[in-house]
Amino acid sequence: MKTLQESAVNAIRVLSADGIQKAKSGHPGLPLGAASAAYELWANHMNHNPADPDWPDRDRFVLSGGHGSMLLYSLLHLFGYGDLSREDLSQFRQFGSMTPGHPEYRHTAGVEATTGPLGQGMAMAVGMAMAEAHLAAVFNKENYPVVDHFTYVLGGDGCMMEGISSEAFSLAGTLGLGKLIVLYDSNSISIEGSTDIAFTENVQKRMEAFGFQTITVEDGNDLPAIGAAIEEARADLTRPSFITIKTQIGYGCPAKQGKASAHGEPLGEDNIKAMKEFLEWPSQEPFYVPQEIYDHYRELAAERAEAESVWKTMFAAYCQEYPEMEKLWNQYHDPETAKCLWEDEEFWKQSEKPEATRNLSGKTLNYMKDKLPNLFGGSADLAPSNKTNMAGAGDFSKATPEGRNLHFGVREQAMSAIGNGLMLHGGLKAYVATFFVFSDYTKPMARLSALMKLPLTFVFTHDSIGVGEDGPTHEPIEQMAMLRALPNFHVFRPCDAVETAAAWYSAMTSEDAPTALVLTRQNLAPMAGSSREALKGGYIIDDCEGTPEVILIASGSEVELAVKSKEALAAEGMKVRVVSMPCMDLFEEQSEEYKESVLPKAVRKRVAVEALSDFGWGRYVGLDGACVTMKGFGASGPYAKLFEHFGFTVEHVVEVVKGL
Repeated sequence: MKTLQESAVNAIRVLSADGIQKAKSGHPGLPLGAASAAYELWANHMNHNPADPDWPDRDRFVLSGGHGSMLLYSLLHLFGYGDLSREDLSQFRQFGSMTPGHPEYRHTAGVEATTGPLGQGMAMAVGMAMAEAHLAAVFNKENYPVVDHFTYVLGGDGCMMEGISSEAFSLAGTLGLGKLIVLYDSNSISIEGSTDIAFTENVQKRMEAFGFQTITVEDGNDLPAIGAAIEEARADLTRPSFITIKTQIGYGCPAKQGKASAHGEPLGEDNIKAMKEFLEWPSQEPFYVPQEIYDHYRELAAERAEAESVWKTMFAAYCQEYPEMEKLWNQYHDPETAKCLWEDEEFWKQSEKPEATRNLSGKTLNYMKDKLPNLFGGSADLAPSNKTNMAGAGDFSKATPEGRNLHFGVREQAMSAIGNGLMLHGGLKAYVATFFVFSDYTKPMARLSALMKLPLTFVFTHDSIGVGEDGPTHEPIEQMAMLRALPNFHVFRPCDAVETAAAWYSAMTSEDAPTALVLTRQNLAPMAGSSREALKGGYIIDDCEGTPEVILIASGSEVELAVKSKEALAAEGMKVRVVSMPCMDLFEEQSEEYKESVLPKAVRKRVAVEALSDFGWGRYVGLDGACVTMKGFGASGPYAKLFEHFGFTVEHVVEVVKGL
């Protein structure tokens, strides 16, 4: 006879297996093996309220092994999140359902992060824990711990193999993130078989070396042992905790448990029948759960929700005693806050001399920091070069969590994932930074930023062959095309101070798209025609009288070259329009009428000028146009010599125009 708790655990297994079998697709191994750990955490330790999934002080739970999504959907259904019904579970992996193949943020109530690429959830959880630590340092007062919650993340062997988890956990240990608790579903099985074929390290020793408290639960179905481990982890607030829970993949299915075949394919009708018999489940009917189990979960949900009620009472008293903190809290959590910059003439001020856009960006950032107190970010060990340090804002560290400058170390991919975690947590406007050529390292997480509609800001400096002497390893060529190819991702390459301000304004006011600022190392002259029209992505920066014969389109450092080329062509009697295109993505979001006014279809002679790959410019220059762009990699030498060598000169642009 199973206990009520054992039956509650088995409900997770049964629903997961049935959902995967109905879909004829999915991953039953993790939900069956990790069901006990998930139940114990959600039922007895994690503060959450199904009736209010966005309660600010809830504990966060990230399923890093997102392939095991039916585990999460079963939990959300049983606890009563968002009316996720049995019908929803039966539509697992079907088009338009609330239960997609991997968890999707903003799609299913209770899903804290989009996960699936292994290890990334681990790193995003680190970002959530960093946000909690910082906000607690800013807002908490004696007797008023208004920010006081844990971040839990569950993942398996694959998450621990991926390098991003080591990057992130190394930083988490350094920062002493005591409210980060990792649940390691250790079943020693991967898709290809035993993990011993490729993964024999002592994971606990690695985590200990990173500065984690390490705890082991020998039996993944021992609820009291799992509960004791979680409480031990919660008790140590000086270190993050890593709980190894030794599980059996596919537990409960006699023919599959402990085998690689349990990982990524439905169990099969006969095996599900055998599983339900093994688990002493009272019915073979798909998706059947006894009412007493539902009642049990609803009681648990009510118990866990009580924490929010207590918090709300405390928060009301806090606001009454500290009205200035209530005002600051609202400023941190209001997505409209940054719009105050629109009327700020100083913010939009043009520079008086040639300056690198990385320097202009740094000045803009430091101007914004007092107006946007929740700006929080940093660089992958490149802040002096990226110009991303906020003067006087302090460094975020174990000793000074109130600091606003983050030091990620040389960890670009984890940095980007942590940035996502900061944004997922809420209350902060996060930015991350590195050299543009190293955006390659950030790409997987930038893709998730776009997919989750997170307005994370990426600052990428040293944007072209203008890097010069460092040579082709450090000179980005194809990276611009790569990022422009990302859906729902705004890539800004500004030409001067006004366009740089526009890029930051767009990033800070975006509610559902990340933004990359692509910035120069070399000085650029202020452009007479630059304006806030840059917020439309593309605009006329220098025009001729009447209908142009030729349109030159450029971004960033090449806008000045286009303007000078126009002057040379105009001296020969040619009517030329120059269009600055700092952000193709925003330009494409404008009306057809606006786009036609900037790039009239009747003008077929067009030349794009950009010291990067030509990939993507075809949509604007058409079959009759041409590109003055890079055709291969760069070289090492003074940047002025490189621009001349690769054809970024007035003479060459004029020659190309005349050749049309």
